[in-house]
Amino acid sequence: MRDTLVLNASFEPLSTVTLNRAVVLVLQDKAVVEQAHPELRMRGADVDIPAPRVIRLCRFVRVPFRRQAPWSRRGVLVRDRHRCAYCGRRATTVDHVVPRSQGGADSWLNTVASCAEDNHRKANRTPEEAGMPLLRHPFEPTPADAMLLTLAQDDLAALPEWLSREATAPAA
Repeated sequence: MRDTLVLNASFEPLSTVTLNRAVVLVLQDKAVVEQAHPELRMRGADVDIPAPRVIRLCRFVRVPFRRQAPWSRRGVLVRDRHRCAYCGRRATTVDHVVPRSQGGADSWLNTVASCAEDNHRKANRTPEEAGMPLLRHPFEPTPADAMLLTLAQDDLAALPEWLSREATAPAA
């Protein structure tokens, strides 16, 4: 299912919603379409509008300040684009750089996406101990970056440059 990015009235990213929810917000005049899918249209008996990719709320929504994005396994996989930090193949698991048995925590800076083979091969060791250097080092995304990273790669590439430039991962 396609996700639609929701911007606050001040153009800051708030969340992502389903395409159907975005259309409802636009039809209820609670949001306006900032960018639409070029080839998709939403048609009904009395309506024919472009399918929204990015919408902006008409009224400002006050959001409590969030200093950091909450850590999750899914978030780590999305941050690393489902690519193994050790070999670059498709990642399906999350590996702790410093193993939990050695005091490593579930945090953005201690976890990387990993394929099952490399995760098993590294086992209960640090990358240095296992002789497995990281191709890219873990980083902590901002809450806005974490949200933008949840969009599909093709949707992220189609966003305006001013919005998507901050969601690119830093180089190792």
